[in-house]
Amino acid sequence: MATKYREKMSEFKETDFGKIPIDWDLMKIIDLKADVKRAIAMGPFGSNIKAENFVMKGVPVIRGTNFNFDKYIDGEFVYLTEEKADELIGSNCLPGDIVFTHRGTIGQVGLIPKNKFSRYVISQSGMKLTVNSDLIDNAFLFYFFKSEYGQYQILKYESQVGVPSISNPLTSLKEIKVPVPKPKEQHVIASVLSSLDDKIELLHRQNTTLEAMAETLFRQWFVEEAIGQSENQIELAELIESVSITHKFPKSQVVFLNTSDIYRGEVLVHEYSDVKTLPGQAKKSIQKDDILFSEIRPANGRYAYVDFEAKEYVVSTKLMVLRSKKIMSQAFIYFYLTNKLTVDWLQVLAESRSGTFPQITFDEIKSLKINIPSKSILKETISWCETSLLKIKSNNNQIRTLASLRDTLLPKLMSGEVRVEI
Repeated sequence: MATKYREKMSEFKETDFGKIPIDWDLMKIIDLKADVKRAIAMGPFGSNIKAENFVMKGVPVIRGTNFNFDKYIDGEFVYLTEEKADELIGSNCLPGDIVFTHRGTIGQVGLIPKNKFSRYVISQSGMKLTVNSDLIDNAFLFYFFKSEYGQYQILKYESQVGVPSISNPLTSLKEIKVPVPKPKEQHVIASVLSSLDDKIELLHRQNTTLEAMAETLFRQWFVEEAIGQSENQIELAELIESVSITHKFPKSQVVFLNTSDIYRGEVLVHEYSDVKTLPGQAKKSIQKDDILFSEIRPANGRYAYVDFEAKEYVVSTKLMVLRSKKIMSQAFIYFYLTNKLTVDWLQVLAESRSGTFPQITFDEIKSLKINIPSKSILKETISWCETSLLKIKSNNNQIRTLASLRDTLLPKLMSGEVRVEI
């Protein structure tokens, strides 16, 4: 049954948080107790683990990149042996724990998922909170720290000296004040927001599955099976060109994309900026169906397919704009270019060049050759690529819609401006 929202006509009270419903409490984390037992146990700082401690399988270590997800800690892990994790027992995290970064990129928050690993170890840039679920819902508290007010509470303790870090993180976090509804309302609020994040995660996983299928398909038909039996080879120079058309800036605002604004197929930024504030490298115009590909460190995944009208977008000179010559499907070319085998080879070429950064040029890309095992296989693969790219685009549109709804509801639910039916 769908959760009902309502603008509750109840009394509010003024607090340090702002106005909250009169039946809510505002409590410091340190004061959340159940008898003599703390509701939240502050974990120690993460462990300084040396590279020689890492093994292929075992207890996963949480690092900064594992926070790059909407809700749960995820991604690629390095591992420790069970014995090493036992030595670092104070830095062990269990399913349901909330983890933070207190050094480097401040303000990142994640939940330890259930049904994946029985425990984790947090690295030296992080710390943990363990909640007593009788008093506060761990997902509710997670969303509090994702809210604008929760982020402010974390970031206000940031040190301005050297590497970004939280000054005295244990002391600082203990003093943070949290608006606390009754347990049942906490649970429903968390469920509403979690349902949106769960749908977002499902769509992300569908995209990941499609990308993995493309990986397998290209490896099988255009690498392994094609060796020695290709009907012919097609050089990318025949199919695409690198264009560098200077944007004319007919309007006072545009969307600027730097290398960091695209990642593994998706354009991450769609907000407008004033033209007069743009950096000097904001020069190139783009159009629908272009492929954007970073010149620097191909293995970092800074590439994207432009699946939208892009007249008001301008990109950095560090991004190659690869445009189809209308000979072959651009969707097929995109999946070929972003296949791991291709990206790994481009990374090798980048690292073989002298210079400040591992870098490639269009010369390396245009000389790539695609083995074609047969016309029928090529036709079937092109059809699959076009269908899959449309599905990925549809999923990304849904992700943006759901994320916008979640981000709109989050502050309203956390302040009591919007109440849920219990």
